[in-house]
Amino acid sequence: MSGWSPGDSAGSSLSQFESVVGDPLLEELFPRLAHGVHWGLERIEAFLGATGDPHRSYRSIHVGGTNGKGSVGSMVSTVLSRGNHSVGLYTSPHLCAFRERFQVDGVPITDNELRALVLELRSEIARHELTFFEAATGLAFHYFQRRAVEVAVIEVGLGGRLDATNVIDPLLTTITNIAQDHSEYLGETLPEIAREKAGIIKPGVPLITAENDDEILGLLEATCVQVGAPFISVRPDSESLDVEIQEDHTTFTIATATWGVLRVRTRLVGEHQAINGALSVIMLEQLPPPLLPSREDLLEGIADVRWPGRAQVEHFGGQTWIFDIAHNTAGAQALASVLERLDLPRPVVLLTAVLGDKDWRSMLPPLFREADHVVLTQTPSAPLKRRWDPAKAAREAASPVAEICLDFEKALARVRDLAGSGTIVVTGSTHTVGDALRDLGLAPFLDMDAPARRP
Repeated sequence: MSGWSPGDSAGSSLSQFESVVGDPLLEELFPRLAHGVHWGLERIEAFLGATGDPHRSYRSIHVGGTNGKGSVGSMVSTVLSRGNHSVGLYTSPHLCAFRERFQVDGVPITDNELRALVLELRSEIARHELTFFEAATGLAFHYFQRRAVEVAVIEVGLGGRLDATNVIDPLLTTITNIAQDHSEYLGETLPEIAREKAGIIKPGVPLITAENDDEILGLLEATCVQVGAPFISVRPDSESLDVEIQEDHTTFTIATATWGVLRVRTRLVGEHQAINGALSVIMLEQLPPPLLPSREDLLEGIADVRWPGRAQVEHFGGQTWIFDIAHNTAGAQALASVLERLDLPRPVVLLTAVLGDKDWRSMLPPLFREADHVVLTQTPSAPLKRRWDPAKAAREAASPVAEICLDFEKALARVRDLAGSGTIVVTGSTHTVGDALRDLGLAPFLDMDAPARRP
């Protein structure tokens, strides 16, 4: 098994291979990963057809957008699980372990289950020349079939139109929002990005969106009219939702036709999470009667959600820690808003590493404004060719509070010294947060072979 590697197809935008760092199981299963993007659905469709079309054995919900996809997917799947439905959740990327991407009723696939599934399917994955993400998507579809889920919540990986997940026939689709990200693949302008993400809209399938830009909203609505899809716009803001933000939760109010006026509480922190929550409520309201949750399951399910790395607050060593995977400008602004609204112990020390192909020039200023000290570093798990230059970032930021510490473990020690009894914020990418959680012993799902809750 150790010699197998799914190859990148000819025509990939990046043909090199990258070793994966941080997850021993991933290194074992995929010793060399195809790095880059190869558009098209032909390979994944052929693979699924050759292996029994597992994605057609259950109903699905498709979640796209720029930011908030994972939070929305987690809310929806958790609520449905409380209603005694078996629910799959496929997300990407992962924080600390590849197995996090494949969950049934909130519990990830076990190491042994994943090994067995790869062993069974590896020849077909190789024969169809799947990229890494295509292979992961195919594994998810098969795993959910094996577990006989009733419904699977499927998060789009990149874009929408040509994303490997766009082979499903969902009950409903959602586009959380549209922001500047992955411009090298999706387009330089927001309308171009929106058109790619709108590619998940399908005839007769309701689209629910929380996008609030009039131009982008008009584009999404026009696409729905063109393909014959019901269009539902949710445009909540902090004022209309009556949002209250605390260190360990967010509460908001939303009016529904099914459950009346709801005061909803979630452990996910921030105004943006109130918007994600409102979107999730409206999504759930559109489900057919067998899946429509009760008022109790809805409120308790959203209250139960834990989604690591999203303004995650922890207290240990006499310090407050906040972990957030903000990796684009909109995400950084949302995190900065959270930091501004919370009464955090001072000083606030920022530890950040951003991938080199992200717009760190726009990301850093709002975060720097909320910090008393900043440490720029590198993350061990980031692909070498995508790592940023902290020295360049420090020069361009020209910030008197920024310093550089390239060694990640030493950087963690440095921010602890600087913070004293204050607050440490870890952000910049999934790699940054995942590496920190691993090093600090806070990685989610630490028991790598924990059994699932349901048979």
